[in-house]
Amino acid sequence: METTDTRANLLRLSTERGVSLAALSALIGRNTSYLQQFVRKGSPRRLEEHDRGLLARFFGVDEALLTEGNSVSIEEKSYSARGKSLRPDWVDVPRLGLDASAGPGAVDGGELAIGAFRFSQGWLRGMGLDPAMLSAIAVAGDSMEPTLRDGDEILVDRSPRPLRDGIHVVRVGDGLLVKRVDLGRPGRVGLISDNPAYRPIDLGRDDVAVIGRVVWKGGRL
Repeated sequence: METTDTRANLLRLSTERGVSLAALSALIGRNTSYLQQFVRKGSPRRLEEHDRGLLARFFGVDEALLTEGNSVSIEEKSYSARGKSLRPDWVDVPRLGLDASAGPGAVDGGELAIGAFRFSQGWLRGMGLDPAMLSAIAVAGDSMEPTLRDGDEILVDRSPRPLRDGIHVVRVGDGLLVKRVDLGRPGRVGLISDNPAYRPIDLGRDDVAVIGRVVWKGGRL
């Protein structure tokens, strides 16, 4: 056991996973130089709890590895409870390098994975989710507040299922939106914002491509 050197641990983990510090910064909703400055310049002095949690889930490690002053072995690469490794029960869900707008509409920036979130297979099975049909993306904008906030990460289930009311990621033209879907009128799709400052969007069924249903969110408190 040894006292955690958070910066060294983060740099080692990013190197082993082959993910840049810039990509990890985007993963936690920060500007691309944030973790580079943290590792190289010591600013900020420590990672915030929210950032540590996201990074720990991404790497599948004990959050203590990223917490200054805790005593933990750098060789411990999986979550554990009562000495039993949980790593075999974890699966990686790709985090795509694009945003779903909760505002006027974001342009699809491509579907290149920039990282992954790690989830328990047991939890996913209990939710009726197939890991192969899941992806994670970020929310951009404020039209879904307070349910979803700018910078939140959302888990999208792309399984082919009958469309039903709920929060979905949809493609309209070249943009991705995250909205509540209202199917109350035949042949029409209503895209509803939780923020009352935004009016509903009414479109024909052929004008909306449903990417998937939002089944989980994670974000800053």
